[in-house]
Amino acid sequence: MKKNNKTESKKQIIEGSRAIALTIKNINPDVVSAYPITPQTHIVEDLAKIKANGEGQYEYVRAESEFAAASIVLGASATGSRVYSATSSQGLLLMTEVIYNISGMRLPVVMTLANRAISAPINIWNDQQDAMAIKDAGWIMLFAENNQEAIEQHILAYKIAEKIKIPVMVNVDGFILTHCYEEVKIYDQKTISKFLPKYKPKTGEFLDTKNPVTMGAFISPQHYQKTREILYNDFQKALKEIDTEYFLMNKILGNEVKDKKNNNAWFEYYGPAKAKTIIIAMGSIVGTIKSFIQKEKNKDLAVLKIKTYRPFPFEEINKVIKNAKNIAVLEKAVNFGTFGSLYLDINMSANKQIIKNFIGGLGGKDIGEKDIAKIVKNFNKHKKLTFI
Repeated sequence: MKKNNKTESKKQIIEGSRAIALTIKNINPDVVSAYPITPQTHIVEDLAKIKANGEGQYEYVRAESEFAAASIVLGASATGSRVYSATSSQGLLLMTEVIYNISGMRLPVVMTLANRAISAPINIWNDQQDAMAIKDAGWIMLFAENNQEAIEQHILAYKIAEKIKIPVMVNVDGFILTHCYEEVKIYDQKTISKFLPKYKPKTGEFLDTKNPVTMGAFISPQHYQKTREILYNDFQKALKEIDTEYFLMNKILGNEVKDKKNNNAWFEYYGPAKAKTIIIAMGSIVGTIKSFIQKEKNKDLAVLKIKTYRPFPFEEINKVIKNAKNIAVLEKAVNFGTFGSLYLDINMSANKQIIKNFIGGLGGKDIGEKDIAKIVKNFNKHKKLTFI
């Protein structure tokens, strides 16, 4: 079998899905299992081709559904293997039962979610309603603005998942990132391994006939609550671990992070230091907002990009937004009967600012610079929740 593990770290213009697939290949998992669903399909298609060409060392296990794929990586992870899966939209919903089991069993699974609208009506384009449907399932959730960030978040995801035994989901906007061609740097296996060595779980953390353990047991009420409390507390501790590993990763990968206060694992602040209005958003829409700020040269406007959505960095965000007068939370998901999920989280971080919720981009509806201009220009005239 031909093995190609010496791919040099280099910049190239490739599709986002291809970039993620090559990164996963160089991370060197033991087991990959997924079921194709638009717009995630190209990722797992490429991983299947890589394996078929003898370039991947992982076992590629075909599944008959997303539920099966999630179950396969759960089982493989429980035996101490490094695993990977990917899905979108309805596929994630079909996985939901297993998604909760993975976090409850403290398995370090890493999965890509190519964000896409939820049916019905049927829609294959991008928004982030799928991610919001399982935001409290016990997974760390990262959101990428562009494909380079997606590459690095996948590398970081494995380090975090395997270190603190909490699964990680990397969110990339469907089509906008998965099918977009950008110049990215693909890190070779040798470089990645300096930050992310081969996974070697400790005895008692995986199924082993020589050292039997019970995983996912039937448990009484008083003990069940304790397991949730432990997971909750470990989530709180994870924030610091994520940030620490983020800077270590960038150092090893050769990336210079100039302003650690405003650009870290949790968020990126872009714009004037004393902005009157801050737009808070996640994912690819942040690029549009940055472009608008550059063109308008607005000294009163900034954008705060959330990178780590779960666990949510409440205190850290408060330090950034506390002096702003207006906060506009722009999100690609709708919660019926209440406000957007990101808006509700920001409310917990804020002080006395005027905070307004803007819902847009549902089902792939375009959000352009004209929409950003309307948010800023007519901020005080908008309702507390406005669809744009």
